[in-house]
Amino acid sequence: MPATMMTASSYPPLNVQVHTPRLSLLGATDELLERLVPTVRKGVVTEAPWPFDDPMSLYKDSPEREWEWLRKVWAGRGNVSDSYWRLYFVVVVDDQPVGMQDLIGRSFSTFGTVETFSWLGPDARGRGLGREMRQAVLHLAFDGLGAREAESAAFVDNHASNRVSEAVGYVPNGVCWDTRRGEPAELTRWRLTHDRWSEGRRDDIELVGVTDCLPVLGIDRSA
Repeated sequence: MPATMMTASSYPPLNVQVHTPRLSLLGATDELLERLVPTVRKGVVTEAPWPFDDPMSLYKDSPEREWEWLRKVWAGRGNVSDSYWRLYFVVVVDDQPVGMQDLIGRSFSTFGTVETFSWLGPDARGRGLGREMRQAVLHLAFDGLGAREAESAAFVDNHASNRVSEAVGYVPNGVCWDTRRGEPAELTRWRLTHDRWSEGRRDDIELVGVTDCLPVLGIDRSA
């Protein structure tokens, strides 16, 4: 089924879509999540350096890995308020789901700040898709939701993620610590303002279903 022909949901966040010439971000419906299960079952990360902080279901053994991953997405889709929300998108390339891209808002109506989280299946890496999906979700954040700035963080040895942040215009914003698989590790923090994003704004990214989603997230663009 083509991306633009997905069956509409009664829940607006699941109808949000972002399309670029290379890929689409589609609201993470159960149908799309089910199509991603084989990738999760096969294993998204299998060796160091480990890219995710704790707790992370993708580190678990199969089948607990798939069960916990699904439970976290289901719970996250329903945990929506003015003070916190998380939009989950399945990354689709040539009609095949290859990973996920999330957009997170904390006290968004007050601060206008978003965070991003993403992963790609091993077979989809090394093709520039990480940069493309980040640019897609940033277009949604800044152009669609009216964000003031975006933040990101990655472990210092997660070179792919840090290169993507730098390439799309983020600037370094200090360091912090977290644990991964129970061990402390240092993170590089990144920050991208709306003005800096505007300097490299793309004109080939299409947003779908955003207006109907705004009230669910407590966003009033008229203000």
